[in-house]
Amino acid sequence: MLTSFLLSGLMLCGCSSGEGSTAAANPAQQTAPPKVTTTAAQNGAVVVTLASATPGATVYYTVDGSTPTASSPQYFAPFLVASNLTVKAVAIASGSSASNVISQSFAPNIPSGTLVWADEFTNSTGANAQPNPLVWTYDTGNSGFGNHELEDYCAWGSSASPCNPASPSAYISADGYLHIVAQQTSPGVYTSARMKTQGLFSFQYGRFEVRAQAPEAQGYWPAAWLLGNNISTVNWPACGEQDVLERVNAAKTPDWNEGSVHGTGFTGDVGLGTVFNFPSGQTAAGWHTYGMIWTPGSVTYYIDNPATPYVTYTTASLKSLSGATWPFDAGQSNFILLNLAVGGDWPGPPDASTPFPSQLVVDYVRIFTN
Repeated sequence: MLTSFLLSGLMLCGCSSGEGSTAAANPAQQTAPPKVTTTAAQNGAVVVTLASATPGATVYYTVDGSTPTASSPQYFAPFLVASNLTVKAVAIASGSSASNVISQSFAPNIPSGTLVWADEFTNSTGANAQPNPLVWTYDTGNSGFGNHELEDYCAWGSSASPCNPASPSAYISADGYLHIVAQQTSPGVYTSARMKTQGLFSFQYGRFEVRAQAPEAQGYWPAAWLLGNNISTVNWPACGEQDVLERVNAAKTPDWNEGSVHGTGFTGDVGLGTVFNFPSGQTAAGWHTYGMIWTPGSVTYYIDNPATPYVTYTTASLKSLSGATWPFDAGQSNFILLNLAVGGDWPGPPDASTPFPSQLVVDYVRIFTN
């Protein structure tokens, strides 16, 4: 960044140094370099936080050894490090020169298939407990969320009508499960919850699992999915979306789940989605493990057994889609969402057959090394 100078009293005639001289302003301040802090995850993995002491500074970082610039991924949230890599970061603030680049290497040498992060939703209080506020936050309100959904999403403890803290929409019961509850508070008025780790936790690459029981009735739309941290700068769908658990309405024969990926040029009718049919006698209302294996250039989905995936999407999957851009290797990490929608464009509204309350029940969320 160029250093600016203030010209004060400059005269074109000969004069003394004390009169009409050029007075230089102070050079621009340099942005404070990012500081790397870590907290332990599991089995040698850590969660990395980056922060500059300069107010308003934006931090950019890389994990591939390249030098970060303002074109590198922007830091939005703590991210999991479970492989051998080097984090490099720079901080940039308006009116200041860029910071020095900092670099920190990690060599956890964690074997493939190792559990490196989890929320097991434990609760020893004997009463309904708040989901960990260091991990989970909430989308709230009744904006329809781009799908004309009918529910009001409620945060923990919210008393904003129609939310009721005495009947929470998301809680950890003494049974050790997370419950996301759809309720009908009055005719045509519904509440539920959309939990997310946005701004609090994220990861790039690994094997992701959610063990869950899904509600099955007209108008229900349960989901476990991921979005890119960069959604606040590039918006959806450029940030990328990975749908691990997603289905609508009552059980079918055979019953099903759909695994999808979305990005620029492949959403809606031109999206990439594949239906998994459960074996005879099984439904999504039973306990199942919904999994994703995310590697560079590839997203794979499975149910119950990672050794038997039902679909793999790669960069080659976009070849026939005009204007499609693969968003999953741009360097950013992704955050996790768990929600139960009521109504919307895909399922349609609930009807007289729809039971209230109903729940998406989650046993755990886990991440393993590839």
